Amino acid sequence: MLPFSILAQNTLTGTVSDTSGLPIPGANVMIEGTTNGTTTDIDGKYTLLSVNTGDRVVFSFIGFANQVVEYNGQSTVNIVLQEDATQLEEVVVIGYGTTTKKDATGSLTAVTSDEFNKGAITTADQLLTGRAPGIRITSAGGQPDAAPNIIIRGGSSLNANNSPLIIIDGVPLSIVNPAGVNNPLSLVNPNDIESFTILKDASATAIYGSRASNGVIIITTKKGASGKPQFNYNASVGFGKAKDLVDVMDGPTFARFIREYHPTQTDKLGIDDPTTDAVDNPATEEIEGRILYNTKWQDEILRSSLFTDHNFSARANLFGKVPARASIGYTNNEGLVKTNDYERYTASVKITPTFFDDHLKVDVNAKGFWVDKNAIDEGGVLAGALNMDPTKPVYTTADTNNFGGYYQNTTDADPLDLDGQYNPVNLLNERRRPEKVNKLIGNIQFDYKMHFLPELRAVVNFGIDASRADILEKYGQYAFATYQKDVTASEEQGTGVWVFNPGVHYRETQHITNKLMDAYLAYTKNFDGPVTRIDAQAGHSYQSFVNDGYKTEYRYNTLTGLREVQPNEQNPNNRYYNKSVLESFFGRANVDLFDKYLFTFTLRADGSSYFKKDDRWGYFPAAAFAWRMTDENFLKDSKVVNNLKLRVSYGQTGQQDIASIERVGYYPSSAIFSPGSSTSQYLPGVNIYSDNPFNDQLTWEVTTTYNAGIDFSLFKRGLLSGSVDVYKKVTDDLLVSTTVPPGQYLSNNIIQNIGSMENKGIEIDLNLNPINTEDWSWELLGNLAYNFGQVTDLKNISITDAGGGLPVGTGNNLARHNVGSQPYSAWVFEQLYDADGNVIPGAFRDRNEDGVITNDDRYFEALRPNWTFGLGTNVTYKNFDLSANFHGQFDGKVYNAIKLAGGWTDRALPNNTNSLNNVLDFYSGAADPRFQTVNGNVPFSDYYLENAAFLRCDNITLGYRFNDIMESASLRVYATVNNAFIITDYSGQDPENFGAIDNNFYPRPRIYSFGVNLDF
Repeated sequence: MLPFSILAQNTLTGTVSDTSGLPIPGANVMIEGTTNGTTTDIDGKYTLLSVNTGDRVVFSFIGFANQVVEYNGQSTVNIVLQEDATQLEEVVVIGYGTTTKKDATGSLTAVTSDEFNKGAITTADQLLTGRAPGIRITSAGGQPDAAPNIIIRGGSSLNANNSPLIIIDGVPLSIVNPAGVNNPLSLVNPNDIESFTILKDASATAIYGSRASNGVIIITTKKGASGKPQFNYNASVGFGKAKDLVDVMDGPTFARFIREYHPTQTDKLGIDDPTTDAVDNPATEEIEGRILYNTKWQDEILRSSLFTDHNFSARANLFGKVPARASIGYTNNEGLVKTNDYERYTASVKITPTFFDDHLKVDVNAKGFWVDKNAIDEGGVLAGALNMDPTKPVYTTADTNNFGGYYQNTTDADPLDLDGQYNPVNLLNERRRPEKVNKLIGNIQFDYKMHFLPELRAVVNFGIDASRADILEKYGQYAFATYQKDVTASEEQGTGVWVFNPGVHYRETQHITNKLMDAYLAYTKNFDGPVTRIDAQAGHSYQSFVNDGYKTEYRYNTLTGLREVQPNEQNPNNRYYNKSVLESFFGRANVDLFDKYLFTFTLRADGSSYFKKDDRWGYFPAAAFAWRMTDENFLKDSKVVNNLKLRVSYGQTGQQDIASIERVGYYPSSAIFSPGSSTSQYLPGVNIYSDNPFNDQLTWEVTTTYNAGIDFSLFKRGLLSGSVDVYKKVTDDLLVSTTVPPGQYLSNNIIQNIGSMENKGIEIDLNLNPINTEDWSWELLGNLAYNFGQVTDLKNISITDAGGGLPVGTGNNLARHNVGSQPYSAWVFEQLYDADGNVIPGAFRDRNEDGVITNDDRYFEALRPNWTFGLGTNVTYKNFDLSANFHGQFDGKVYNAIKLAGGWTDRALPNNTNSLNNVLDFYSGAADPRFQTVNGNVPFSDYYLENAAFLRCDNITLGYRFNDIMESASLRVYATVNNAFIITDYSGQDPENFGAIDNNFYPRPRIYSFGVNLDF
């Protein structure tokens, strides 16, 4: 006779669907406490065998709350799962897979769409600024597509690339931007992004090996819906204003300054006959019976900018079985500087069909971007607006004008000289540089669950990142006119004609094609006993990066009167072509013991075409351990501690991206030859070839990371939750651009592996929910990070140049890498002051007390901040919502190069010209009139270093949602101010400057915008 329990076993069938009635394929149906389970098919149907009376059957699916049904002999059980936002937030994307926050062993931060910055957002990095600890995002300025500097935990290199690896839906982006693209994240529609995951320690990043030394940012875009079709339309319009301008002198103040400090130069002020100019330029003032112009050149080049953004998306379950999402977007963002226009079209499609009873899942993504912008000559325009004499007009009607009505002074001695100043308004209006970029990012991933072993999956991912860029720079009739002397006339006569140079000046077409192929096996299984779960992957990755293009310059032909291609003897076809390849093998195993002790082991081997064969491969291991303490008996029933997990990790990652280092090129470890000039031919018509500098001893930079952290959630409803991490990173065999003695490497500058550096720090991420009622909710978000970096070894080199060019002299760089100092530190003299605290120009402390001031008296001052933070608050009351986000830093220095360039009295004097130069307003305290010149050691005075601490309010948003405006539809209206205010002691334009040199800064606009969001 069979036991009664065997006789009681039955088969249970049914369907699993969502609240809209559509089936959920792939849902798990499991008998609690056993390994007996199944999954639903494409129609949401399931069949569960061997069910005993009294068994508890658990129905689950990612993004939905679990449901438990006790089996009492039913033959059919149909389940409707409810969406669970908490579970959705718990799932995070990691390298080659997903995990949950409670199972993660590495240091990572997930930022979901609910936590994004709001308002007039043009680029994806603006969503993330200030939202995660340890990641510093600094834009280059207020341009619509300003280049971001993204540094995670202080970076890991001195000269090699310090930017994190960015992955969009499984496709890693190249660090080489298409021509005309300053910000690679401007080519991603922010409205399509679902979440960011920032991987920071080696345990989290090592699966990506050589491209992950500086951390990884994984961007996941929004997916299709399994329910009924959903549509969204989001639109916003705004306008921006420059909130801070450089305090230079206006016309009357400048005239006063010239009369007081340079009385012999008053004849050069722009004082003209009122009968001819007062009508043409009403911005004038009468002085001594004559007209003095008062041109505010910054106002002349700036404008109130407009911002418009439109996005439409549709989510549906095609044919009832294929979740899909499609979107289109349009953004038009005017820069604050006139003619700096930016226009972008985007489109995306994502479909995720399944086949073979849900054993084969296919994920198809395609994103297209079309960008059209007009780039300005920022240096010429911004610097020109600060330098131009404010007593000169923008336009003039003088008969001698040869510049289409624009004012332009020339020297008396030589009409070929445009007098050192170029009218910035003329430069804006007469120069056009349209830059067009088309880009495609796409992939198709096949995820096959073996029929014979469902725990084993085979995954293949094919990806492409391709772009085409076209740049055309051309000048109008009156831009850069030159005076051509009559060659038949004598020098004394000086006769000749003005020659105008309209037409194409520069053209570039570039194709970038990056290809990816990942193939790996993944095995996941739950067990009874001490080993409760194994999740393992092993596979191969291949990435190819190709940069192919043509770059042509044109010059004016005095015979034809046209601009023609400028010959290039070394490169007759004007073509460039560069290719690099990365090939990798990787493996990872996650092993859970007793469902509370979590281990992760990772190994990746990377081969790079940047290195020669013998040094091509690098091997990067990592290991991590996490202890879920709340699963222990002593905390299981705690009413205070909801979640508590301890983490420790160790790992190594590599660095091979040296192509971006200045003056190096793509193949610095290989012997390559370049054709010589026709003036260096041994035989007529036969080119010689010269050796390019190379170092065949180059090998990998290696960064070793140690990390310890704690994740926690405390009190009822998770009142307080967050994480704390401490870390240390050590980078050895630094790839550094160094000077070498002549004759050793075919150059006096070469890349070498010559030293070490380290970063150590702490990160705190907190989330407080003090109010959560039916009508009210209040959430506070905060993060704080400290990072201290130090150069620990440079072999026989004590100091290396780190850049940071100053706007005076030639080759004057402020920053250095010095052993014992923080990377990128200012090398400066200590300024002396009198008893009243006034600066003594040119007087510096003799730090070594040898009686003379030399470079031995200079010291190092850290420029980049050690302390950074972010704050956010979200309040809702019924249908109202209010949010605000902030970020800032507690320290750091910024060099006020504007004060250096324009804050000395003799700057106004002509330099072999007729033109006077504007200066900072001494009368308002913007500069110190004690500085007459900035010669000698003055540019390296720490007088120009100022405290860069600040608190910036990134955005304030107020919204209201109208529910049920029509059937199953809601409308939210909102108003936002971006860059609302900044609190700082810095006397210049803006203290937030990654390079720490404030010079010709493009002002960040304050933008007021209004928008609507319609869901239906």
